[in-house]
Amino acid sequence: MKTSLALLLLLTTFISCEAQNPGIIAKGAQLTLVADGYDFTEGPAVAANGDVYFTDQPNDRIVKWNAADNSVTDWMKPSGRSNGLYFDHMGNLLSCADEKNELWQIDPEKKVTVLVDNFEGKCLGGPNDLWVDPKGGIYFTDPLYERPWWNHTEPQIPERRVYYISPDKRELTIVAEGFVMPNGIIGSADGKTLYIADIKDGKTYVYAVNEDGSLSDRTLFCELGSDGMTLDNQGNVYLTGDGVTVFDKNGKQIHHIQVPEKWTANVTFGGLDQKTLFITAMDSVYTLAMNVHGVR
Repeated sequence: MKTSLALLLLLTTFISCEAQNPGIIAKGAQLTLVADGYDFTEGPAVAANGDVYFTDQPNDRIVKWNAADNSVTDWMKPSGRSNGLYFDHMGNLLSCADEKNELWQIDPEKKVTVLVDNFEGKCLGGPNDLWVDPKGGIYFTDPLYERPWWNHTEPQIPERRVYYISPDKRELTIVAEGFVMPNGIIGSADGKTLYIADIKDGKTYVYAVNEDGSLSDRTLFCELGSDGMTLDNQGNVYLTGDGVTVFDKNGKQIHHIQVPEKWTANVTFGGLDQKTLFITAMDSVYTLAMNVHGVR
């Protein structure tokens, strides 16, 4: 567990949250360290029962947080160097399996189906984060972060894009381009709006989602990039990097949650009522009780 210095930082974070609380954080809530000792935590995804699955990519494992008793246990190892995760509507865990630049579907019995392993015969840069729309289609970002476990060194696809897998899983199309390095992605519960962060350009964009899954009306949402992101029921957008920065639906910053780590990678809402903010940051995972809740 963390040292006394980290406990002091947590206390400072608690005081900061109380002083700046705009109503989204539960009264008296304290940022709580759930577990540490990982190498790099990422990709939190909430299951239907409120449990959260997250990744420890350097150690090639998917870890499960049990919302009922606040425990963490290894769920799958090896995991294809899983990074971003998301549950589909059938209860399968979707994974950006970075070992071979693939997108996986993992059923509850841990049977793996490879959904994507190339685009037009070329290796992807490395699927990173994803979101499932109400129809079951899958959007995923494809940045390029060189990994020590890759056999290749040069990208086969020079463009950094966002792709869409049709609900029947038969068609893979490009839906967004013009990024330096797309990373975090999240969509609204009604499936009409999609947010995409360009982390290396320090910007997050919002798009209209068309009936066929294509995107239009690209608009700058805010001048901040993000590693991962989530939404709450008020339409607030949560971006990560330096802690968690919260913007309202109009792109105005309304809060900043300090996290006592050098980098905050990702965030989602978990728990039975989805009112627990679950944060992955460096070698640790944290929770924070909220007044708002997540949306699926």
